[in-house]
Amino acid sequence: MSDLSSIEKVKLGKIFEMEGGYVLDFSNITFQEFIIENTNIDISDGKYDYASGSKANRLKAFWAQEANYIVGKLISALLEYWQTKRLINHIEISQSEQALFDDCSTIPERLKQDSIVENIDAIQPYSNDKEFSVLAKSIRENIQNNEPEVALDRLHTYMVKYTKKLCDKHGISYDKNKPLHSLFGEYVNYLRQNRFIESQMTEKILKHSTKILDDFNHVRNHQSLAHDNPILNYHESVLIFNNVSSAIKFIEAIEAEQLEVDEQDEVQAEWGEISF
Repeated sequence: MSDLSSIEKVKLGKIFEMEGGYVLDFSNITFQEFIIENTNIDISDGKYDYASGSKANRLKAFWAQEANYIVGKLISALLEYWQTKRLINHIEISQSEQALFDDCSTIPERLKQDSIVENIDAIQPYSNDKEFSVLAKSIRENIQNNEPEVALDRLHTYMVKYTKKLCDKHGISYDKNKPLHSLFGEYVNYLRQNRFIESQMTEKILKHSTKILDDFNHVRNHQSLAHDNPILNYHESVLIFNNVSSAIKFIEAIEAEQLEVDEQDEVQAEWGEISF
């Protein structure tokens, strides 16, 4: 659910003219189409039935149930619609209306700082690999468009390439046909053997991630767009994304710490060589 404050809701209700159950000049059909176009969500779904079921009440239900990022995205679109309609129809925007618009425009900017995937920033290009850049960009765009289920196959591909890069970096040998969970298991063993993991609980969590990635192979092959499949539902796709991106974020933190230690060791070695 979003964390819109009561004051923010009052301001948005005013600019979107929600008194009497309306939202701007939308009809039921155009309102439904507008929200689908901007969020890929059908506002006519029964989950948004609230009070009278009017457009305003459905929008309030949307605010209450959807994540910050999605709510922010819709608010941005509605504000742009409000402004565009006035420009097209040559309706002068009063000073007080402009002040309200400017005030409301800060709301979606705050909300959109959140994402349906908590650690989506962990999915980044790796080194200068062009394929990594394309994969990362495509995945992040699907998340921004609230389409995690569409990107599951590419997330799997990304994880395979990412884990192979980690193995290559640390000299971990593997067969090119080794499945994702086995590759990741080899990397986890490397972390354990080199004492990069301090607690048994962390080791167990990573081993559990290996099992999750084993199940991810099935999802990729049977519940994603990798093949002609019925794709997995939205909420389970978000759960998979959050688990996978969380694992990547942890690994990146481990790798960064080790890089810092290696650099310090190199500096100390250099000083040792030139000491008198």
